[in-house]
Amino acid sequence: MKLNGSEIVIECLKEQGVDTVFGYPGGAILNIYDELYKHSGEIRHILTSHEQGAAHAADGYARSTGKVGVCLATSGPGATNLVTGIATAYMDSVPVVAITANVGVSLLGRDSFQEIDILGVTMPITKHNFIVKDVNKLADTIRWAFRIAQEGRPGPVLIDIPKDVTAGIAEYEPKVPDPIVRSTEYIREADLEEAVRLICEAKRPFLLVGGGAVISGAQEELQEFARKIHAPVADSLMGKGAFDGRNDLYTGMVGMHGTKTANLGVTKSDLLIVIGARFSDRVVGQAQSFAKNARIIQIDVDAAEINKNIMVDAAVIGDVKEVLKRLNARLTEHRHDEWDDEIRALKEKYPLKYNTEVLSGPGIIEEIYRQTGGDAIIVTEVGQHQMWAAQYYKYPKPRTLLTSGGLGTMGYGLGAAIGAKVANPDKTVINIAGDGCFRMNMNEIATAARYNIPIIQVVINNHVLGMVRQWQTLFYEKRYSATVLNDAVDFVKLAEAMGATGIRVEKKEELAPAIEKALLLGRPVVLDCMIDCDDKVFPMVAAGKPIDTVFDQDDIQ
Repeated sequence: MKLNGSEIVIECLKEQGVDTVFGYPGGAILNIYDELYKHSGEIRHILTSHEQGAAHAADGYARSTGKVGVCLATSGPGATNLVTGIATAYMDSVPVVAITANVGVSLLGRDSFQEIDILGVTMPITKHNFIVKDVNKLADTIRWAFRIAQEGRPGPVLIDIPKDVTAGIAEYEPKVPDPIVRSTEYIREADLEEAVRLICEAKRPFLLVGGGAVISGAQEELQEFARKIHAPVADSLMGKGAFDGRNDLYTGMVGMHGTKTANLGVTKSDLLIVIGARFSDRVVGQAQSFAKNARIIQIDVDAAEINKNIMVDAAVIGDVKEVLKRLNARLTEHRHDEWDDEIRALKEKYPLKYNTEVLSGPGIIEEIYRQTGGDAIIVTEVGQHQMWAAQYYKYPKPRTLLTSGGLGTMGYGLGAAIGAKVANPDKTVINIAGDGCFRMNMNEIATAARYNIPIIQVVINNHVLGMVRQWQTLFYEKRYSATVLNDAVDFVKLAEAMGATGIRVEKKEELAPAIEKALLLGRPVVLDCMIDCDDKVFPMVAAGKPIDTVFDQDDIQ
């Protein structure tokens, strides 16, 4: 059948099972929006307050479901406003398809109104990107983009479509998408056998779990693997929930703000098995000292990650779930009682702790956990509140912590929370922010109110850029350059002005009833929680230092 380019775009989205898109219209993309209007009963469009919010919402939709998130933007500034969200998805391997429109083919390269070379801009931050100058190639390009976004290590793909291509006519034949097959072609028997040999020889094995385990849905295989080799488990920020945070083998997060037990456990181990993690500098600290007593096995779907940041002794390349299945079939149960006792002693000696007498960031997170029972999707911005959410909320399932790990994007969380709630309407979705992060994209409260998307926005408000101030306190002799936010902004009034409910919490005893009320209201709520400006995230490792130099407030005193 003959369809125009815009009709082809919508039909291809329907082929891929897309039920929701996030975006913001403009001149160059009007043809697509006109067609979207005709199909509003099949594909829901969420109009965000800013294109960056649309990109983050598509990301949150994707992270919380494992499906592809889709965002739309017009040419020029509309397209460039997606860039931070696309880069955020790229750094954390999130499957997003961003569709932008551009000026007509004949106007490309002429500095036309609202023209931008969005392919050139996004080439370093996409898994792949396309510009479609021939309407006859449009359908296959869209199908290819969705496949690339999902296959192997996921990531964002951008499709740029000139306006005249959205109006052009071409033959369209519907196609059922081929299933996405797990990557197993590089799983070698010799690599599995070497991994098993090292595991059997180990006396002090330790597991480090990253985001790849979440992406592959490997939680059941991971639980069995940890039980079989009886190894303590730590995770990276991106790996939260892949291994049940309530399990006795769990030791906490590793790295700059990891627990002392996890950091010391990695350092004391004689075998470190790294599952779907890329040895980020925030995890590794000083690279030459990382796991200095251990042989290292790395399991990852992306061969480019092997020996990139840390040299390893053995590697298995392939989908984490498939690799663990094959390892589990080869392994018998092991016991490491002395090592188990040593890790248990570290847990008892170095628990996470904070001042429970006052309203504080950790106390807010623990109260949220108590009232949700761990059965919520927690989204965060970036900073102290993000680390507290990683440390003090126990994540029993994957895809329940959505956070910008690789890029560290302030302003990510609110859009992502909207995307997650739209994708999971029966789940409680809570975004944790600092006041500095909330200011970045707080306009998306208006989006949540417009569609009555009942997210809960918690602002841990210390009137400073908390994490930067922490570094200024510890390493810059308390020179608080440009980090004080002590102004007259009232987030409760702001929430109400945008159509949400605002609640201020100034004392510890006000916290529990405020959270309880927010959970019951069934509409967007902003909780403005006041804490001290000098609350800090501990434990901590100084940048570039070995992770076993981890310190806390007691060590400073």
